[in-house]
Amino acid sequence: MAGVKAASWMLTIMLCIGAAGVWGYDEHGPSGNVRHEKLGQINFPVSCNTEAQKEFNRAMALFHSFWFDPAIKSFGKVLDHDPECGMAYWGIAIMSMGNPFTWPASPKAWKAGASAMADAQRVGAESERERDYIAALATFFKDWETTDYRSRALAFQKAMEGVVAHYPRDIEAQILYALLLNATALPTDKAFANQLRAADILEPLFKKYPDHPGIPHYLIHTYDYAELAERGLPAARAYARIAPSVPHALHMPSHIFSRVGLWPEMVESNRASYLAAKSELKEATLGIGAYDALHAMDYLVFAHLQQAQDKAARRLVDEAASIHKVNVENFPAAYAFAAIPSRFALERGDWKGAAALELSPAELDWSKFPQAEAVLVFSRGLGAARGEDIATALKALERLQALKEAMTAAKLDYWAGQADFQIKTVEAWLALAENRNDEALRLMREAAEADEASDKHPVTPGNVAASRELLGEMLLELDRPAPAFAEFERSLKRDPNRFRSVYGAARAAEASGNRKQARDYYTRFRLLAADHDTKRPELVQANVFLGKK
Repeated sequence: MAGVKAASWMLTIMLCIGAAGVWGYDEHGPSGNVRHEKLGQINFPVSCNTEAQKEFNRAMALFHSFWFDPAIKSFGKVLDHDPECGMAYWGIAIMSMGNPFTWPASPKAWKAGASAMADAQRVGAESERERDYIAALATFFKDWETTDYRSRALAFQKAMEGVVAHYPRDIEAQILYALLLNATALPTDKAFANQLRAADILEPLFKKYPDHPGIPHYLIHTYDYAELAERGLPAARAYARIAPSVPHALHMPSHIFSRVGLWPEMVESNRASYLAAKSELKEATLGIGAYDALHAMDYLVFAHLQQAQDKAARRLVDEAASIHKVNVENFPAAYAFAAIPSRFALERGDWKGAAALELSPAELDWSKFPQAEAVLVFSRGLGAARGEDIATALKALERLQALKEAMTAAKLDYWAGQADFQIKTVEAWLALAENRNDEALRLMREAAEADEASDKHPVTPGNVAASRELLGEMLLELDRPAPAFAEFERSLKRDPNRFRSVYGAARAAEASGNRKQARDYYTRFRLLAADHDTKRPELVQANVFLGKK
């Protein structure tokens, strides 16, 4: 009976957090032979039998790489080996969190997790340490139906701080505590207090345990900020080697690569993740896996466009447009569907194409994801305003305002804040189209400041349009190249090697009569797009300038 109940929880949690079916890197291949999997090395002692201990270590390795479906199945195998292993129930319960950096779990997942948590408490454990782990996680599920997620996450973080203090040599407690510090960090905290505390825990462990998958994974999240990104390069370059069987581990380095503008490495990382994720699917009826494959596709499109590899990007845009059914409807899928065509239009300055953007696939329940829809509506509005299609821009603004209200009602505060500066940006370019130049600059400056006071969400490689970059382009249109140059340089400090910002800086320097700076930026620009597959007009202009004596 207990096995049936556990299987029910696992199925519910898998469906709710959006894990894809998998066999490609599972313990057994289609022939039944044991396959060689590379997940990293973990030793998490539990008071269960020998076979259960071995499987528990594997389950935790999968958990630390956010490979949800096989992790949940692995915790189920622990119970097959030892039905009285209370920590297996703990593992099933903690999986209901899903990815704490991307989207909140559904009420069904919380309910299944709370049920598993209750059994962990009922079964208990032989060691005090394990009982403390179970008690700490129980704080996360206390009053889960009436208490908001952040309050419960903070309670869990505080409880794990106590476990770390009680068992200072328990590295798994330290790693989990560091994860929670990152997951509860406020995007408005530009002192990065939580992240630096997490780094102080994880960096020494990274040196001591170089093959543990969770340590570099969480270091990448720790440093996934413009101001900290350079520190994350060692972890980024190690993680895929440690756990190459995991699509998410192949993808995660690009969170750092995108921050520092290493576009070729970002393409390589996400192409590997994309191909691995596509091989996960069992169901022939599905277009693609929502969590790993679409997420990697968005990052791939972004990186290709920064190198003027428009043909490569177009193939992915077309593939995304052809998909009508995914393995699960979740926020990362919706975001990718909205962002991929938006990036393709805006990065290439195709304002007419941007103004014509429509939500796809139509079969997706977009009402669940107002923050994703807002990305596409913003892109439509910006394209319309820059193309002086006033009517379409005004309709987009009206829809953006409605989406912001929906986000506010749903307590999606971060995304409501994003909608604020999206609205200001469209209003700014509308004002410019109507020759209200001073108002346009004021609104665009306000949007840029609001954008910088925030930060990009981990679901995205970068905003579909950089606000400070847009301010520089507006100043250029107003024939103010000197201040435009300053804005492009400022934009590049936050988003290095962004195609439009590097080109904008070159144009602004040239228009200001500063030939040395213009030459430096045009040279940098040409190197950035050295492997282009499309000769954009910007490249022609760079070659013309650099061809002059």
